[in-house]
Amino acid sequence: MRERVGLYPGTFDPVTNGHLDVIGRAARILDKLVVGVAINIGKSPLFPLEERVELVRAETDVIAQRTGTVIEVRPFEGLLVGFAQELGASMIIRGLRAVTDFDYEFQMAGMNRRLDHDIEAVFLMASETNQFISSRFVKEIARLGGDVSSFVPKLTLERTLARVRQPAEG
Repeated sequence: MRERVGLYPGTFDPVTNGHLDVIGRAARILDKLVVGVAINIGKSPLFPLEERVELVRAETDVIAQRTGTVIEVRPFEGLLVGFAQELGASMIIRGLRAVTDFDYEFQMAGMNRRLDHDIEAVFLMASETNQFISSRFVKEIARLGGDVSSFVPKLTLERTLARVRQPAEG
């Protein structure tokens, strides 16, 4: 039987409990999960790419141990379908939080399907406790001095708070 390989792409800036929820659930249905950390300077990330990869690796190690699923964390840029093909992935995993996510993801899945009809889009609904969490909100709340401890894991929390408390360069 062919190994079930999935790709879960994102910027993970920072990785949230919502991301980890989707990763944990995807790991239960796959033999191997690659978490693709996108190089997306257009989003002006809080963390550089290398640190985002490091944080996702650190935060997903426990999931890999718990599920027995191989979880790789790799940076990527360029066409998502091309990266999935390079990995031999048969599924692109996407998390859905709200109807607004669905509209965008539906369009993206259609485009990806046209590019490679052998790669399936698999949507996992966010757990009710994580449906409202987004990296953008985490960064905004942290920058404004709010408590984000229930939105991100411990290591990511420490790094996020250290980053937002750094004096602005210039």
